[in-house]
Amino acid sequence: MTSFLSKLAGLKEDGAAVKKNNWLKEEKEGSDWLDENYEGQLSVDVYSTDKEIVIKSTIAGVQTEDIDISVNNDMLTIRGERQNEADTKLEEYYYQECYWGSFSRSIILPVEVDSDKVAASLKNGGLTIRLPKVRKAKNISVKVKEE
Repeated sequence: MTSFLSKLAGLKEDGAAVKKNNWLKEEKEGSDWLDENYEGQLSVDVYSTDKEIVIKSTIAGVQTEDIDISVNNDMLTIRGERQNEADTKLEEYYYQECYWGSFSRSIILPVEVDSDKVAASLKNGGLTIRLPKVRKAKNISVKVKEE
């Protein structure tokens, strides 16, 4: 009888290790959900200050020329591509967890922003986008005089 831990570790009943990367090959061969049109989704942090909306994301390995940021009405979209420069064959991997290829993320903005003054910077693999809030007229109360 095979123990739970042996099954979890991918060991056969006799205790011999399953061929290296067997699960990875099966996943690659048996699934077509990850085709050439697949885009990874970028993880982001979005917060607000008194004057702006700030969006931060880690996109290590991406060059500034490979990033496209657009603002359309109340939505900001970040698109890019992370290139894998290593020439490593699939069977040489023990683990392959990093995402390589196209990615995108669309974010509905919670307040109106001045799209002409949006600024983006990339430092040490961290992307920061600053979107200045549009100043709205303050609500004022008007008293009506009786004439």
